[in-house]
Amino acid sequence: MSENICAHLNRRFDHSALAPEVTANTVEALCADALAFDFRTVAINPVWVSLAAGILDGSTTGVLSVAGFPLGASRTEIKVAEAVRAVGDGASEIDMVANIGWLISGEIARVETEIHALRQELPPDVVLKVIVEAPKLTEPLQIDATRAVVHGGAQFVKTSTGFFGGATPDQVATLVRAADGQIEVKASGGIRTLADCRTLLGLGATRLGSSSCVAIMHQLETSE
Repeated sequence: MSENICAHLNRRFDHSALAPEVTANTVEALCADALAFDFRTVAINPVWVSLAAGILDGSTTGVLSVAGFPLGASRTEIKVAEAVRAVGDGASEIDMVANIGWLISGEIARVETEIHALRQELPPDVVLKVIVEAPKLTEPLQIDATRAVVHGGAQFVKTSTGFFGGATPDQVATLVRAADGQIEVKASGGIRTLADCRTLLGLGATRLGSSSCVAIMHQLETSE
């Protein structure tokens, strides 16, 4: 990873608190951290979007909400409604979980259609990322899933929710190759150290989802 990327590592981070036990106090602390380090977004479940949007209003940190999280097995219209409502509440980015069962059974066209349905209902300036849960997929299916994300019109393919295994270098390398520069790659899950960031960004990821962003920034500060 180049020194220039390292210098702006904070803007690669989606600072995440997506566990079921998150409280309003958790979200407030998450936003305070994000403001202190100027992270790209805070990543939270839909119920907390309004709270975070109010805290972060006027800052350069956005609010990222999720749709179909973490299983991806909701009906398409529910994912659409969840995403649209989150944007109405103040989210500027949506991370949607693809239907993993469809991917595993080779129903790639259905996945693409669902992604397209979300993309059509969101404002053009809202970033859509699609989680393909790479730990559950073979390498050929990771490639197929990435192509579905490209054709569905999203801006990012994302490795995983983190609930079923984290991002690995092999997964990121596969998704980057499959994306072929047409979309970006977000690595998420198990990213806890500066070394993890260097590796995954060096392989071509451009965004990182982590709940350890503050600790990593402190590691960066002490390494300089």
